[in-house]
Amino acid sequence: MSAWKEFRNNPLGKSVGDCSIRAISAALGIDWDKAYALLCSKGFAMADLPNADSVWGNVLKERGFTREVIPNSCPECYTFEDFCRDHSKGIYVLGTGSHVATVRDGGQLFDSWDSSKEVPVFFWRKDD
Repeated sequence: MSAWKEFRNNPLGKSVGDCSIRAISAALGIDWDKAYALLCSKGFAMADLPNADSVWGNVLKERGFTREVIPNSCPECYTFEDFCRDHSKGIYVLGTGSHVATVRDGGQLFDSWDSSKEVPVFFWRKDD
């Protein structure tokens, strides 16, 4: 059974190209517009795009999240779903290098599509 919970909070119902905005929104408990403005402002200050790992990672770091790397013992077999099962407490933002999603509320995966089979490379963590 997937830990995925559909999370599509774009005000116009769009769900393509805004994964960093959705993830920041879900992780920080703010609406999509606030997350978008926050990432754009940080991206402008860093002279980078709002969906760059360094930009959204910096936003999380400033809010008390810490970055960790997924161990490389099984680089293709540890999925978002496995991560959800192993991390039922806390707030996490998982990154693959090309996608980002949030895990919270007892190990639920917040994303606009079922990304449970994606393989995380790193994550940002904040304990509840």
